[in-house]
Amino acid sequence: MKEEYQTYLTIPNQLTALRILLVPVFVVLLLQVDPYLKLLGVIVFVVASLTDIYDGYHARKYGVTTRLGAFLDPLADKLLITAAFFLYVWMGYLVLWMVILVAVRDVVVTVLRMYAEYKNRPVVTSMEAKYKTLVQNIFVYLIMGLILMKEAVFFGKGMATTINRFLGSGYLDFIMFAVTVFTVYTGISYLVSNWSIYFQKPLQGR
Repeated sequence: MKEEYQTYLTIPNQLTALRILLVPVFVVLLLQVDPYLKLLGVIVFVVASLTDIYDGYHARKYGVTTRLGAFLDPLADKLLITAAFFLYVWMGYLVLWMVILVAVRDVVVTVLRMYAEYKNRPVVTSMEAKYKTLVQNIFVYLIMGLILMKEAVFFGKGMATTINRFLGSGYLDFIMFAVTVFTVYTGISYLVSNWSIYFQKPLQGR
C-alpha cells in the first residue's frame, strides 16, 4: 500500500494537484480592483499553465506516467479554463450560455472518463481534445492580456480607452461562439469514438 501511494505521488501528479489548487487563487486575484493584484493573478495563471507543460514532459522523459495522472491532468486543465471563462462572464466579457455549454461538455466527458476508468478501460486524450485545450488557452490569455491593457497604470489612458471600446464591441462574443462550437464538436466526437466502451464488460486487472 505504501509503495502504491508513493507511486501516485510523482512529480507530475504533484504539479497537477498544484495547478488545481491555484485555480481559486488566480480567480480571487483577478477580481481585485488593484491593477497590481490583477497582474499577480495573471502571473499565477501563467505559472499554473506552465505546470501543465512541464508535468507532461517530466512524465514522458522519466517514465512516471500513472493512470491517476492521465485522468487528473486533463481534469485540471478543464478546471483552470472553465474557471477563467466563468470569471469573464462575471466581469461582463463573455455570454453565460456559451460558457455553460463548454462547462457541460467538460462535465459530461469527465464523468464518462471516470466511468471508463471504473471499467478499467481508460480513454486516451485525443488530438482534437488537445487542440481544443490549446484554442481555449489562447482565448483565455487574449482576454487576460486585454484586462491588463485596460489598466491605465500599465499602458496609459489612451490604450485603456481603446481596449474598453474593443471589449464592449461584441467581438469577443464571435470568438467565444467559435470556441464553443469547436468545444461541443470535440465532445460529440469523444462520445462517438468511445461509445462502445461504456457497454463493454470491465477488464480484470491490467
